Parts: sequence; C-alpha cells; structure tokens
Amino acid sequence: MARSRKGNKAGSHAGDASDDGSCSSPVQSHRSMAQSSNRAKPAVESKEDQRQAEFEKKKANFFTRTLWTLIMVFGFVAALAAGHIYVIVIITVVQIISFKEVIAIANVPSRARQLRQTKNLNWYWLATTMYFLYGESVIYYFKHIVLVDKVLLPLATHHRFISFVLYVFGFVFFVSTLQAGHYKFQFTQFAWTHMALYLIVVQAHFIMNNVFEGMIWFLLPATLVINNDIWAYICGITFGRTQLIKISPKKTVEGFIGAWLMTNVFGVLTAKLMMRSGFFICPVTDLGANVFTGLDCVPNPVFVPKVYSLPQFVFLPPGFNFSFTTEPMMFHTLALATFASLIAPFGGFFASGLKRTFKIKDFGDSIPGHGGMTDRMDCQFIMGFFAYMYYHSFIAIHKASLGSVMETAITGLTVEAQIELVRGMAKHLNNQGVWGAKTLECLSDSMTQ
Repeated sequence: MARSRKGNKAGSHAGDASDDGSCSSPVQSHRSMAQSSNRAKPAVESKEDQRQAEFEKKKANFFTRTLWTLIMVFGFVAALAAGHIYVIVIITVVQIISFKEVIAIANVPSRARQLRQTKNLNWYWLATTMYFLYGESVIYYFKHIVLVDKVLLPLATHHRFISFVLYVFGFVFFVSTLQAGHYKFQFTQFAWTHMALYLIVVQAHFIMNNVFEGMIWFLLPATLVINNDIWAYICGITFGRTQLIKISPKKTVEGFIGAWLMTNVFGVLTAKLMMRSGFFICPVTDLGANVFTGLDCVPNPVFVPKVYSLPQFVFLPPGFNFSFTTEPMMFHTLALATFASLIAPFGGFFASGLKRTFKIKDFGDSIPGHGGMTDRMDCQFIMGFFAYMYYHSFIAIHKASLGSVMETAITGLTVEAQIELVRGMAKHLNNQGVWGAKTLECLSDSMTQ
C-alpha cells in the first residue's frame, strides 16, 4: 500500500507537471507571456534602432550635401565675379581631381606598391599633357605678350617640339620599367591613363578656351547642363512612366523630353540676361578684368539684333509678310540647349556604365555628400567640348589679330624685313596724326644707328 501511495503521489505529481505544461494557471500564464515578450523585445528594439540609425544617416547626408552645394555655388559665383583667371583655376583643379579619381578605380593597390614608378608615371603624363595644352592656349590667346618676351619667345617658338620630347621621355621610361609578371597591369595602366587624359584633360582644355573666347561660351553651356539635370528629375518623378535606358533605370523618356523643352526656355532667358554685359560676351583681353570693371569690345554679330522674315507660305494671304527681330544668339542657344538635353546626358550614362563595370557607387569622395568630382562633371566635359567646336564652326569671326600679325612678323620675316615693317608702320602713324614728326625722326635716327 505504501508503494501504491508513493506511486499515486508520484503519479499525481507527474499529472500536475503534465497539467502545468498543457494548461497553466493565470499567474503562470502571465509569467510565461512576460518572458516571451522580453525575448521578442530586443528584436523589435533592434529594428527600431536600425531604422532610427538609417534616418539619422540620411539626415546627416542631406545636411552635408546641402552645405557643400551652397559652398560650391557661392564659391563658383565668387570666382566668376573675380574674373576669368579664377575660373581657369577652378577648371584646372576640377580636371586634376577628376583625373586622380578615374585612374584610381583601375588601380590595384598590391601591385601599385610594388611598381611605384607606374603611379608616378601617371602624374608625369598628366603634367606633360597639361604643359602642352596650356601652352597652346597661352600662345594662341596671348601672342602679343609671349612673342615679345625674351625668355618666353624660344619656349613659344619650339613649344610643340618641347612637348613631344617630354612625351617621348615618358614613353622610353615606361618601356624601360616593364617587369615580368606585371606586363598586363602596366599596359592596362598605360592605356587607362591615356584614356583619362583624352576624356578629361583634353576636353577640359577646350572648356578653358571657351573662357578665353568669352565667359558666355563657358557659363551658358555649364548652366544648361545643370538646368537640364534638375528638370529631368522634376519631370521624371512627375510624369515618368517609360524607362529610357537600361544602364540608368531611373531615367525616363518623359523626363528626358520634358527636360529638353524646359532647358530651351531656360537657355533663351539666360542668354538674354548674359548678353547685357560686356564681361560675358567679350573675349579676354585683360586677365585683371572682373564683373565690376567689365570688358569693352565690338560685339560679335550674333549678339546684335537682326530682322528675320518668314518665307511666303501657301496658306497665307498674298502680300502678307511676317517678320520679327531677335539676336542670332537665340537660335544658337537652342542648338546648345538641344545638345545639353539630348546628347550630354549620355556622358553621364557612360560614367554610370563605367562605375557598374568596376562595381563602385561613386568615383570618389572628393565632395562630401556628392561623391566624386567626376560624378558631378561627367556631362560637363562633353558639353564644353561641343560648345567649343560649335563656336568655332558657326560663330567665331576669323580675322587678323594683333597676336597673329606679330607672330607672322617675328617668325616669318628676317631682321631687315622687320626693320622695314617698323619704318613703314611709323610713317603710317605719322600720316594718321598719331605720331609727330619729331617722334618719327628720332625713331629713324635710332634705327639708322
């Protein structure tokens, strides 16, 4: 009996235990729920913390992006107001940083440490290319200064040969430093560097020349690209339905076309505003000029209003003529705006494809909140190149300049012929009443001696 009691007690305890597992009391149920909720709480809190962290990160990135946008805008406006030379400095800085970012994405750090001369050679190529291109610009636009300087004259006369010798020196050095086991890396760097020089430095050189031709030929194309990018975003999120190109899934046909229309309107208004100031439409004759001192010149005919008459159409009454007056620049602005809207974005698509190839989000982090310099300038390079070609093909007036005449006289005439030229010019100025007879006599005496 005792055993049965013990067994019954054991059975009853076992039954109690089994009952506790299947149907607990209210107090026990509350405890178990509390324990389970405590276990679930960290997971919920971790998700909330993660969302909060992401929000704080986005907020910080927004403020950083906004701050640096304002810094860039005000910095550019200040440089623009200060004069052409400061804009040239900005273009130079942009091209150097962009070159650094582009050659960095194809770099292999482990091999770069073993082949330090390869990295140094990349910068040598950059310096040589900049020497050649900058020299070409200085000689072309400032012949009247360079060709009369005793030190600069030989450098200007033999500039292209000097540049070629510098390039050949780099080429020989590259071949002499080739190492077994690193051929592919070294030749990849060689090709990649030359591609970067062409796509960045050469195109930036033409943008710089646009500044010398007149600030409007630099500023108008640049603002057209920026404006088109803004309107493409606005029209895209408002009307966008159809994908434009696979390489950039967020780009839409509706945004593309809408931005084109709005950029044309913006371009005409901006050109009208810039044409009011000689500082924007005049070529550079004084590097010390700024937006306050301005520049004086005979305006290019594209800035002078002209009457346009539409041809006689069949559906118009006989003798009915329709004419309007506007500056030819308005039509050229439409051409620039069309390129900025329909072609220049493909520079950005090209950059997107390049980043996808190397599986990177940005070219660098040169501009906090914006990524790399190349990410912001990918469309500007090709736009500036087009503006230069368009200007020299359809707008530039090719006539003799002081620099070109001096170049011909200095490099194409003998010393005796140059003396005769001076005498002839002196007589001409005397006949025009610019010089007096005494001045002409003193000049003749000094030349005879």
